[in-house]
Amino acid sequence: MEHVVIEIARSLRKSGFMLWETLWALIVGFSLSGAVQAFVSKDQMQSRLGDHRPRTVARAAGYGMVSSSCSYAASAMSKSLFARGADFTSAMIFMIASTNLVVELGVVLLVLLGWQFAVAEFVGGPIMIVLLSLVGASVFSAALVSRARQRVLAMSPDHGVTHDDTASSPEHSARTLTGWSNASTYAVADATMLRRELLIGYVVAGFLAVLVPTSWWGDVFLRGHGNWTSVENALVGPLIAVVSWVCSVGNVPLAAALWHGGISFGGVIAFIFADLIAMPLILIYRKFYGDALTLRIVGVFYAVMVVAGLTTEMLFRSTGLIPTSRILHVSAERLSWNYTTYLNIVAFVVAAAVWSLARRGRHLREASGYAIDPVCQMQVRIADAPARASVHGQSYYFCSDRCRERFIADHADGDESAPTVISPSTMVERTHGTAAATSEPKSDFIDPICGMSLTPDTSTDQRPSGGVPVYFCSSQCAKEFDARDRAH
Repeated sequence: MEHVVIEIARSLRKSGFMLWETLWALIVGFSLSGAVQAFVSKDQMQSRLGDHRPRTVARAAGYGMVSSSCSYAASAMSKSLFARGADFTSAMIFMIASTNLVVELGVVLLVLLGWQFAVAEFVGGPIMIVLLSLVGASVFSAALVSRARQRVLAMSPDHGVTHDDTASSPEHSARTLTGWSNASTYAVADATMLRRELLIGYVVAGFLAVLVPTSWWGDVFLRGHGNWTSVENALVGPLIAVVSWVCSVGNVPLAAALWHGGISFGGVIAFIFADLIAMPLILIYRKFYGDALTLRIVGVFYAVMVVAGLTTEMLFRSTGLIPTSRILHVSAERLSWNYTTYLNIVAFVVAAAVWSLARRGRHLREASGYAIDPVCQMQVRIADAPARASVHGQSYYFCSDRCRERFIADHADGDESAPTVISPSTMVERTHGTAAATSEPKSDFIDPICGMSLTPDTSTDQRPSGGVPVYFCSSQCAKEFDARDRAH
């Protein structure tokens, strides 16, 4: 028993030092990600992805690169884009880019595995995107895509609602404190949302590095068989990702443990890319798009991930860039005054500033059209919220259906407190001065622009329409309402 306790302690110690080694990279990565999410226009993502031509594919990849790195949020956003008219292949490319071509992933790869792996991310990612763009139209048949669109429209609460682009407004620009408060909230929300994946990734990686003998990895991954070794390792890598239940940046520590265990360079790259076919994501696809299309998504994702991993390995081998060292990049087994310590101290200062700005942003959020997912704490723009629910007239906004389901399960302890899911039929739409019916309580009103539930006391503005007052969550929504009435 004492031996077991010692080995567990050694594993957790290894996990802790792996986290310490990459902590500054995580803080910097999430801070940069929050900035690009806050300052990049969202409306372009909705209006310019209607096909999968080369220019559109490039746009989808670019928009994905400046979005959240969370796989769950990326899957929800891609579903929302698809519901609003985006081409299905382009929506899938957006999702791949948002999890595999983001800055925080590259920074953590750089620190934990080395610069070769960080470069490989931005070599293999575009290869995977090009492959998907070439085969997507034939694999994702028109009939399956049409049925999937009807399916997601039935569950998309914001379908048919006009969206305002807060990120493009002057008061939310990078030149204002409000804009940076908003960026900080995105950064804190992303880190909070991924805390579980990161914790599991580091803990499991520590146990694999300490407890799994090198000989065991030799039974899983072929060695010494030339090209067959590369092929087998690239085929097995994504399968490990499927059963690991860890996605997003959290799978990088696992990738480091696999590299330490002997998997090939291409196998590591394929494993990192395979975060989008981890089992929780497969279940989400099944709910969004149905069984038939999910099978094709998983199949084509697996294929392009394997090919991208192998191709990247071939390119790096031909240029002699594949690293030879398989030692985990943990510089010390005890705390000392080295460059990592100094970088972490600076990162703590940055984190404190980001946290302070995020707290300041809480007072501005509702007036700015933002809300916090009560489950994962991710910041979501109310007009873009992929899922919504209402409890006692109070509306809640979620980054994904997964979070809404967890919220409903936690609050469904009786008929009185059971949440009401806000669906398209319950949204108020403004057309020529008339309002559609809503299932919200009679004492509440719906902002006809963003769909936010409010009361006269919580509204910031109102307009008369046909003798009936219309209430708004912000002056921006009121201005949009006035512009539409003038247009009509």
